[in-house]
Amino acid sequence: MLFTDDNINPKEYSPLALAYIGDTVYDLFIRTKVLAKGNRHVTEMHKESVSFVKAHSQSVSAYAIEEVLTEDELRVLKWGRNAKSNTIPKNADVTEYHMATGFETLVGYLYLSGDNERLSYLLNLAYDAVLKIEK
Repeated sequence: MLFTDDNINPKEYSPLALAYIGDTVYDLFIRTKVLAKGNRHVTEMHKESVSFVKAHSQSVSAYAIEEVLTEDELRVLKWGRNAKSNTIPKNADVTEYHMATGFETLVGYLYLSGDNERLSYLLNLAYDAVLKIEK
């Protein structure tokens, strides 16, 4: 784990707490991918990043990786998807928002579990799936 305390057990956290950290991990992953394309104006990089981290794209990502998830990973995704949130989505429908929360929960879970290889594999699959819809 890059920035975590090894004493954090992801199974001890709520799905929304896992989504909280998963959102940031995914954002950093996307920003790194965007930056790797070369030095550009920050506004341009930000716009590209937003297209990947919005609820619609995260929902697409969740569906794209679903078929390769382990039983445990699928359970975590569904746990996050079904979590009761008091947040009302501004720019997404409720179904997309819930699926995006499930995706973020899974990302947070894998990150805190320290399974960086698996996390990287799934994030790259998710990234590729969003690239396909953006073109």
